[in-house]
Amino acid sequence: MRLNTISPAPDSRRSRVRVGRGIGSGLGKTAGRGHKGQKARSGGYHKVGFEGGQMPIQRRLPKVGFKSRKSLVSAQVRTSELAKLKGSELSLQALKDAGVVRRDTEFVKVILSGEVSKALEVKDVKLTKGAREAIIAAGGKVE
Repeated sequence: MRLNTISPAPDSRRSRVRVGRGIGSGLGKTAGRGHKGQKARSGGYHKVGFEGGQMPIQRRLPKVGFKSRKSLVSAQVRTSELAKLKGSELSLQALKDAGVVRRDTEFVKVILSGEVSKALEVKDVKLTKGAREAIIAAGGKVE
């Protein structure tokens, strides 16, 4: 087999339509372009979203929304999930090791939702007021 002998399977490719080849072809005269107008001309072009000079919809509507890049590496942890921790230390690394938060997480905040079952020593993790009280009530300490 040589590269110059390779051809597609029979009937797998449709031959292209030759337009502008007389009235009998069905696509003579205007060649499927209609009558006059910018799109009928050679080089007729307008950019995406162009509405013939009318103010385009993407400019008529107000800009809306924002997604903080910090939110992509932040996480919230419920107090009920703290039971999954292996030791008594509550830190970002301990949460990652226990599989509570993703590996790419950089910021964690513990929120009160559920019971705190063991005494924990909190390091470098933000807490809500309720979570702080729950951890202290369970015999833990917060730095």
